[in-house]
Amino acid sequence: MIKHNPPSPEPLHRTIARFGDVTVLVVGDFILDRFVSGVIERISPEAPIPVLHGKGESLNMGGAGNVVSNIVSLGAAAIPVSVIGADQAGNNLMRMLSEIGVDTDGLLQRQDRMTSSKSRFSALNQQVLRFDEEEIKPLTSAERAKLIDHFQAALGRADIVILSDYGKGILLDGVAGELIAICRDAGKPVLVDPKGHDYARYAGATAVTPNRKELGEAVGRKVFGDDEIVAAARDLIAAHDFEFIVATRSEKGMSVVSAEDARHISTQAREVFDVSGAGDTVIASFALSLAAGADRVHAAVIANAAGGVVVGKRGTARLNVEELSGALFRSHGPAHTDAVLDASAAARMVAAWKEEGLTVGFTNGCFDILHAGHVSLLHAARSQCDRLVLGLNSDDSVRRLKGPGRPVNNQHDRACVLAALASVDAVVVFEEDTPLKLIEALLPDILVKGADYTIETVVGADVVQKAGGRVVLVDLVAGKSTTNTIGKLRAAN
Repeated sequence: MIKHNPPSPEPLHRTIARFGDVTVLVVGDFILDRFVSGVIERISPEAPIPVLHGKGESLNMGGAGNVVSNIVSLGAAAIPVSVIGADQAGNNLMRMLSEIGVDTDGLLQRQDRMTSSKSRFSALNQQVLRFDEEEIKPLTSAERAKLIDHFQAALGRADIVILSDYGKGILLDGVAGELIAICRDAGKPVLVDPKGHDYARYAGATAVTPNRKELGEAVGRKVFGDDEIVAAARDLIAAHDFEFIVATRSEKGMSVVSAEDARHISTQAREVFDVSGAGDTVIASFALSLAAGADRVHAAVIANAAGGVVVGKRGTARLNVEELSGALFRSHGPAHTDAVLDASAAARMVAAWKEEGLTVGFTNGCFDILHAGHVSLLHAARSQCDRLVLGLNSDDSVRRLKGPGRPVNNQHDRACVLAALASVDAVVVFEEDTPLKLIEALLPDILVKGADYTIETVVGADVVQKAGGRVVLVDLVAGKSTTNTIGKLRAAN
């Protein structure tokens, strides 16, 4: 199967710019995700089990709720329709939806229904236990009638529909098929994130979005290579009248298959922290792209980039337009200009990373001619944190510090080279002689400098420490510096 070159980034970014005009109707299983972090320092005297000493917890919307959350964070409007419990978990979901500006009129709370919730317990970023509270049962006839009424009332305001099936009961017993039939009669596209192996329940949908394992289960055989993916997808298309299938393939990217055509989009290599909710992000961004006018291949490229961002976050994650645009630029060409930010954009990015529970590190320098010492410093800095921001002296700043013959490479070239390094997540050029203003704006968790400094002489150390962060001094590679490199070049001439 031929791999097609990716489309140019310009139409992709035009599509993203239209997300704000899109409204998505989301129906499915709304789940409350709870994340508890702590440390394990001893074994219980009551049983041979570790004792987790809790340090904090957070609540997130999972399932169809995470789809809604991603739609809103990407600048679009979402209309949720479902049935949840009149319990604490359900109340938390209603509150969180209201906090992000979502109309919850389409959510019915019932006393005799339990809201599904999943509690994940982690120590040192390693999940040690998951505790699920749920009761799987189909809708009653009254609940079903109410859900259909809400759905039909909202459909006229929606550009596209997502059915998010987590198998908790909302879409069981023919509900999915009834909603798909209503969409087809209204001429509205409907995408399904499927559950289980019986895709007959989704017959007539515009598309389904299984992962590779789910695709194999649906056709009753294991699928791995491109040809096997295409064959399995076309079997399902023929059997259930889908227009196309979007198959997500983890590190191998994504395949978009119709009866006539198949396209395979490669993924970017990324550090994977957590795949929780990545499928929600993929279907949300794919639906938004289709509704914003993209063809299915362009929509898949955008969704593939979106999924690549959220697997680098911890917990049930969502992304914003800035992160998505950056990921698309990163996948198109060597310049990596997505990671080169101004101070205000960097501050927003750092805030978003911190909100996801990631630790943010900062280091700075001129980085005029990149050498092994620089690479070692940046690698060591990145090992201390989840995300690393590099403050880069501007050309004028370098001249003031190093003399009129410097820099050898201008700030644009230096920034692009540094942004291409796996250890660097963002580069910010600053005009001042020191990065103090930038450090005050970003307030990183960790400030990293070479061991030729002392903590007392590191610019911004007091700012970071006062905010609860720490300063780390890392060993340098002896004899490696830009000045030495320039000296050797001059001596050779």
